[in-house]
Amino acid sequence: MSSSTPFRIIICGGGIAGMSAAIALRAPGREITVLEQSRLASEIGATISLQPNASRILQQEWKLDPISEARGMVDRGFRIFNTDGEVVRNLPLTSKSEYGGDRIMYHRQDLHSYLQRAAISEDQESPAVTIRTSSRVRACDATIGTLTLEGGDKLSADLIVAADGIHSIVRQCVLGEVTPKPTGLSAYRLMIPIEVLEKEAPEFCGKISPRQPFTSMVMAHDCRLIMGPAREGSVYSIVALVPDDRMNEDADSKQSWVSRGDLGRMLSTFEAFPEWMTAVFKLTDDLGLWQLRDLDPFKTWTKGRVILIGDAAHAMLPTQGQGASQAVEDAEALGAYFDGFAAIDLES
Repeated sequence: MSSSTPFRIIICGGGIAGMSAAIALRAPGREITVLEQSRLASEIGATISLQPNASRILQQEWKLDPISEARGMVDRGFRIFNTDGEVVRNLPLTSKSEYGGDRIMYHRQDLHSYLQRAAISEDQESPAVTIRTSSRVRACDATIGTLTLEGGDKLSADLIVAADGIHSIVRQCVLGEVTPKPTGLSAYRLMIPIEVLEKEAPEFCGKISPRQPFTSMVMAHDCRLIMGPAREGSVYSIVALVPDDRMNEDADSKQSWVSRGDLGRMLSTFEAFPEWMTAVFKLTDDLGLWQLRDLDPFKTWTKGRVILIGDAAHAMLPTQGQGASQAVEDAEALGAYFDGFAAIDLES
């Protein structure tokens, strides 16, 4: 092959991990395609945090400006409340001075859209990334580097990055069939405009100020509420963690990030909580519910031309707050490993 032959990379999965990998791997002489099974048309109402390890990569290594461009908010600390609305513990964050970066909260869609724009931007010397939506992978051959899509299309690449999440299809060609295990917890998620919250739930806002840049938590009755602002203080996110055996819904059927929850059943689950807290649940028109699942550690993340990253390799629970950040670290590690690769001779 001539030196002008591009180094062909296919990234399966167009989420945070996939877009991060696309950014990290961009370089002259490379042809990068992202395959995403959805149409990237729906907005998921949830916040997402990047810890200092990932914030440093975006800002210092990739020269991005996510705080202004993706409307991020620096998180100033954790506050734990009791069910009377009293602060029982205050944990200030000094991330910037200790770790060289901040813990930053985003609306998930804002961060994802910003990373997508960075991947396809033509304001670089390297070729822009191509994103193919509605492209669901059906099969993969790791040895020769081929992917077969549901429509029958067959694609080939020098490197295949499996960034297709905890239920990864591509992972099967590396490890065989792997079934994520229930953790015993499920999570409701909802997001409310802060103006609506202040107008309709003044008692809640009098106890837990939604505009302050803090992550607030309430833990009681074996359940946890994890809350905080996003989008420059315009929306408030609530994640409610519930043991599966205390739910009034079929947790096993809620394995998708975009599964819908039932408000009446959620209120029944939280009936032991005070009204000033449960009243806010009624203010959302987008209630999500998904069962949290986990993976046992794998002996390898690679086979042939395929490598796993993000939740496909090491699924993390939202209670760790590191899922997206580790996906960014995975992407940066790939970029460092393949630094200098441009064109390769497949016959060598």
